Amino acid sequence: MAKVVLEFEKPIIELEQKIEEMRKYADNLDIVDEIEILEKKVDQLRTSIYSNLTRWQRVQLARHPERPYTSDYIHMIVDDFVELHGDRTFGDDKAIVGGFGRLDKETVLILGHQKGRDTKSNLYRNFGMPNPEGYRKALRLMKLAAKFHKPIITLLDTPGAFPGIEAEERGQAEAIARNLFEMSHLPVPIIVVVIGEGASGGALGIGVGNRILMFENSWYSVIAPESCSSILWRSWDYKEQAAEALKLTAPDLVEQGIVDRIVPEPQGGAHRNPDEAGSILKKILLEELRTLKKVKPEKLIEQRIEKFSKMGAWKE
Repeated sequence: MAKVVLEFEKPIIELEQKIEEMRKYADNLDIVDEIEILEKKVDQLRTSIYSNLTRWQRVQLARHPERPYTSDYIHMIVDDFVELHGDRTFGDDKAIVGGFGRLDKETVLILGHQKGRDTKSNLYRNFGMPNPEGYRKALRLMKLAAKFHKPIITLLDTPGAFPGIEAEERGQAEAIARNLFEMSHLPVPIIVVVIGEGASGGALGIGVGNRILMFENSWYSVIAPESCSSILWRSWDYKEQAAEALKLTAPDLVEQGIVDRIVPEPQGGAHRNPDEAGSILKKILLEELRTLKKVKPEKLIEQRIEKFSKMGAWKE
């Protein structure tokens, strides 16, 4: 698969390619000093670009096709993973993967949305958009984890729940609503991590937790910028303005009190160094689990309900 380069990344990629070409001739030509100058320049350019990303540029990074997905993180951070299938009612939704494994010495349930890398795998995974049976499978696994007193980790990365008529016929809204209710009452620690796209109820359907974490270049919102633009301006041309108005990035949501912690990414995004991104996530998850394991089950439930009850603003 050809390497995907976003528009704002092009100056960096062009310089990196130039440095690689120069290295091929470095043994025959005295250009070591020139290479060092260019390497410093590309480091400065990376710092400048990635420390001043717009909200829309972060949305683009969150959707990068080379970014690690749920199954990638599972295999990077969990040992002896055993995937479990099916909702025991309708079928096995491939848009959600989940199972038990060991995070260091701790057995955990880890599950999340799963996208594909190409057309064939995207069709197989339904582009990471779960049907009702996906949410019911997730709930079945979470109840199993609660039964055996195992912590739950959920990874969010979806453009939304599947909007097809068959999903509505099988109770999409009920399945998501049921998950929100049941997750709020599970007597085990729940850590939610937005690893890419966190769109609407499709993400929230497995997103009720004691701790909500977000990768640095992910987004989480009630609606995607393009859809917001389409509704407000009757055109997708205003998606950048919509992204700014939605305030959907990790720093925005920490400021609003919705997200608890930002997971730093390797410079340039998680797709530039997936192994480092996995290592950072694992370290943070272990820290969070150590803290949550000290909290009594009834207190975990109380904290979770209180956390989500405080979100938003309203008048009576």
